[in-house]
Amino acid sequence: MSKIRIKQEESLSIKFSHQMEQGDQRQLDLYFFLPKEMGIGSHTLDEEEYYYSSIVGRRSYYSEGLHLPLVQSRFASLNRRTVEEFRLYLNLFAYQFAVAVENDVKELRQINDVAHFYMALDELAEQIGQLLKKFRRNEPGDPKWKSYFANADNYLSWFCEQQLLKVLAYGPRSSDFTDIQERVLSLCRNECAYRDANHYNSAQTIQDPNRISNKMLLLRRLIQQGVVLKEELKPLGIGLKKFTTGLATALVMLVVSALIIEAQGVFSGFTIALVLTLAVIYGFREIFKDDVRNAMWRYIQRGRPRWSRILRDTTSQAVIAKQLIWLEFMRQQDLPAAVSEILQHRHSQNKIDTEILHYKIATRVSQGEFQAGYSTIQEQVSFSFVPFARYLERGKAKIFKESDGKVSHESVERRYQVNLILVLRDGREPAQYSRYKITMNRSTIIEITQRQLPESLNFPQIDDE
Repeated sequence: MSKIRIKQEESLSIKFSHQMEQGDQRQLDLYFFLPKEMGIGSHTLDEEEYYYSSIVGRRSYYSEGLHLPLVQSRFASLNRRTVEEFRLYLNLFAYQFAVAVENDVKELRQINDVAHFYMALDELAEQIGQLLKKFRRNEPGDPKWKSYFANADNYLSWFCEQQLLKVLAYGPRSSDFTDIQERVLSLCRNECAYRDANHYNSAQTIQDPNRISNKMLLLRRLIQQGVVLKEELKPLGIGLKKFTTGLATALVMLVVSALIIEAQGVFSGFTIALVLTLAVIYGFREIFKDDVRNAMWRYIQRGRPRWSRILRDTTSQAVIAKQLIWLEFMRQQDLPAAVSEILQHRHSQNKIDTEILHYKIATRVSQGEFQAGYSTIQEQVSFSFVPFARYLERGKAKIFKESDGKVSHESVERRYQVNLILVLRDGREPAQYSRYKITMNRSTIIEITQRQLPESLNFPQIDDE
């Protein structure tokens, strides 16, 4: 099993996911090398704004596989289980089930080949149907546990139906696979009838799309209770930024005051010329004040963490992990030697000038504050490339060809290549490296491929799934 997995999530986003165990100390660096022709840099993209708008993370307890033993075989007998323990493992199963279906549907929608798409859809529907049956065979008999089971069962039934219908609605059309379409629709109809038979939702709720959607959103939040970790994010360097602002203002005013004294010495008395000179001096102060402050702040902030995050268990409020986050545009000379060396071994035609966006996250996991029976948490972080794509050019070029004396042409799209180098450090172990090539245009990420590191570098490489 790989430690880190990077894959495409939506048309213009990528996601990395990894698991950490109790006591782990992990540092993860992602270096995005953006070609300068993309027009992206510190002058067009604010790192703080990008972090809040385009980087989305999710952290939760994790257990291998989607199997019902999460609910039943954690404990030897019913007498040793409590309601809270049952609820926690039930929620963990339901949450991982929903996330797995969500991920599989996103990957399914990336398939362009019609035959491959419907074969994968048929397999997904079969897996969903089997898992739902196994889940329901273990419905508890105790009334105090049934309400928790009903919430999870209601949500999973509705969510799976909606995901399958969405795939059919947006998927490729073909009359050659009507049998598969009918099997998927039959599963959706059966799930709808199942919820009606169990009276999970009132008639008014079913008939109103807003009410059913909001109810399922509430059920998802209930399922996440105790599984998804509570996050407390805190910006760092607020006091230092205020100090930098004050220092920049003081330096600018020092220069302005010197110019004012010099102007008063040149002009005798209070004249129109003196007034105009003072106006020009104050005008230049307003122009350069922000530039001086931003330049000083960027210099002082360089290499410092921008945010800290505390992850807590939502039930016990115990601290599960602490994180520090960096995000900044780097200078070429500040790159670690190993990363620069990996970059130098690209194909010669790919050696173009780039802007370097560096994301780093350092995590220290607690030794013993996990819920009973669990020792692993999973982190999933998505990066949206939409802010990158808005600066890209649309394809305007044409390729001409001749056939039988006739000249025709085809329009071609403008593509860009983003290199991503990932560096993983676990505790005191040697750093591991991996390089990815992300090919994109203005509307979508075309492909993500992992590139093998040259054997001459002798660097440990991160295995991908």
